[in-house]
Amino acid sequence: MKSDLLKQAFDKQKAFKKHAISYRKKPLESTKTPDVPKGLYEQCDACKKTFMSEDIVNNRFVCPACHHHFRLRAVDRLSLMVDSHSFIEKGLGYITLDPLFIDGYESKIADYKKRTGLDEAYIYGYAQIKGLPLVIGVMDSYFMMGSMGSVVGEKVTKSIEYAMMKKLPLVMFIASGGARMQEGIYSLMQMAKTSGALKKFNDQGLLFISVLTHPTTGGVTASFASLGDIILAEPKALIGFAGPRVIKQTIKQDLPEGFQRSEFLLEKGMVDKVVDRHHMRDTIHQLLRFHQKEL
Repeated sequence: MKSDLLKQAFDKQKAFKKHAISYRKKPLESTKTPDVPKGLYEQCDACKKTFMSEDIVNNRFVCPACHHHFRLRAVDRLSLMVDSHSFIEKGLGYITLDPLFIDGYESKIADYKKRTGLDEAYIYGYAQIKGLPLVIGVMDSYFMMGSMGSVVGEKVTKSIEYAMMKKLPLVMFIASGGARMQEGIYSLMQMAKTSGALKKFNDQGLLFISVLTHPTTGGVTASFASLGDIILAEPKALIGFAGPRVIKQTIKQDLPEGFQRSEFLLEKGMVDKVVDRHHMRDTIHQLLRFHQKEL
């Protein structure tokens, strides 16, 4: 009887993995139920409740209980946002070097490439959302916390230039810990490069929509992430330059409740709208449609 139940569980897991978008983090391990296959359940980071992984995927990686938005892999984000089979990836073949000769940096990059299947923390390309064409770029926080090194900065710049060439709107989903410390000044230079490219993009009257997700911090926030014509954000995303703990220790003062979260920044005017993940695709489609009418 026990073996039959276990076989059913494994068969269910196998079927789930076949149609699931992609597996985004290490499976929940349980010490109390060793007979449960790994990856079958997942725990919410916010409310700590446990759900079937399939239910989390079907709910767009949003907790059914507390509505916490799970961090997404770039491929999952694309699967949720763009029309099926419409995405054509550009900017392939870049190689991340080790300009400062940091011990272990090359092996770390190789490890992240193997674990994520990406060449770096940013991917971009041509796509459609409900039939409307655009250039879309997505940062993957599972690749070195989405940090911006020289390759990420170059790919962001190339995605802007590609959108300029095609005269298409540009949508970027941001998730980053900031500039990549292993590359020092080479990383910081990307802030100016990406911002300069967006200035040229803006001069052509093209639309740039920046979507800030959890977390968006550091040099990425201080450059291209904050330069959108329209800036959207997911609920309760951490958005800022220095982290709240660093700020609190520096100014020696208690911070307001919800400091540096999407809703707080909406009140202060930095974000135009906080959009639930269930409505993000429709919201961006409406913005693209309105912009197309204006043209």
